Amino acid sequence: MNLQEITQEIGKLKNWSLGNNAITKNFEFKDFKESMDFVSKVGEIAESRSHHPDITINYNRVKLSLTTHSINELTKKDFEVALEIDGLD
Repeated sequence: MNLQEITQEIGKLKNWSLGNNAITKNFEFKDFKESMDFVSKVGEIAESRSHHPDITINYNRVKLSLTTHSINELTKKDFEVALEIDGLD
């Protein structure tokens, strides 16, 4: 994807950031259980689309990072998964 396409796609998302050939978003929850419930839902999305984010869990905070690992670049699939994850909020 070129920069114009990336800018257009990231504009459709809620609070995702661009950097290092990936888009990232931080989430905060009430406690660890809520964090894990969210990660489980993200896992279902990832499996259904065969496209998996990098996930970091710190008690009540979750950081997701999406990139297409096979080419180390952003693709339309990253933005599609991010948009579906945004629907969980």
